[in-house]
Amino acid sequence: MSVQQAPILAPNCGACPIRHRAVCARCEADELEALDAIKYYRSFEAGQTLLWAGDRMDFVASVVTGVATLTQVMEDGRTQTVGLLFPSDFVGRPGRDRAPYNVIATTDVLMCCFRKKPFEDMMGRTPHIGQRLLEMTLDELDAAREWMLLLGRKTAREKIASLLAIVARRDAGLHLRAPQGKLVFDLPLTREAMADYLGLTLETVSRQISALKREGIIALEGKRHITVPDFDRLLEEAGDDADGGFVG
Repeated sequence: MSVQQAPILAPNCGACPIRHRAVCARCEADELEALDAIKYYRSFEAGQTLLWAGDRMDFVASVVTGVATLTQVMEDGRTQTVGLLFPSDFVGRPGRDRAPYNVIATTDVLMCCFRKKPFEDMMGRTPHIGQRLLEMTLDELDAAREWMLLLGRKTAREKIASLLAIVARRDAGLHLRAPQGKLVFDLPLTREAMADYLGLTLETVSRQISALKREGIIALEGKRHITVPDFDRLLEEAGDDADGGFVG
C-alpha cells in the first residue's frame, strides 16, 4: 500500500473535488481546519485491496477519486460483489472496529482518511458531520433496496441499463450536473466485473451492451467511454420512470 499526499487537494479542503458531497460538505472553516489536523491520504492502484473483511480499522475515509468494490466471500469460497464505492462515498463506520467487507480498488483510488478515534470525538461536538453522515447512510440504504429490486426482479437488459444509469447519475452529481438529456461518462468496471456484480455471464453482458449500442441507447468509444444521448430513454430500458423512481 502506498501512502502519498494529493497535490490537487492539499492543503486547502475548499479545493477538494468531492467537497460538496462528502461527509464534510456542511463544515465551516474552523471545522475543516480541525478535520485537516486528523487527516491523511492513501492511494491504491487498480486491483489492490484497500481492506480485507475483518481487518481492524483505525481510520474512516472518503473516496476522493476512483471507484472500489465491496465484496464478500461465501463459505464455499465464491465471491460476491455487494456494492460500489464512488467518489465522495464514505468508508468505515464510527463505533465499528472491523471492516465488514473486502474493499478492492477497481480503478486507481485516492482516499482522504481520518484517524478514527479523533473523528469519533469530533462527531460528538460537530453536529454538521453527524447529520451529513446520517444522510449518506440513509442514501446508502436506499441504494441497497434499489439493488435488491434490480437483482431480484429485473431482466438482464434492465440490469445492464440500471447499472449504467447508476454510474451516469453519480458522475453527473459529482460534476454538479443534472442527470438528464445527453450524458457522457467513463464506466469504471470491466465487463467481467459487471457480470460478477449483476449475477450474469460475461457473454450476456457483452450481448446486452451490444444491443443497447445497436439501438442507439448508448454509444461506445473503446470499451469504457460511454455517451447516453437521452438519459430518459436509458431509464426506460432500466425499468425506471423519467424522474428516477421505479415503476410500480
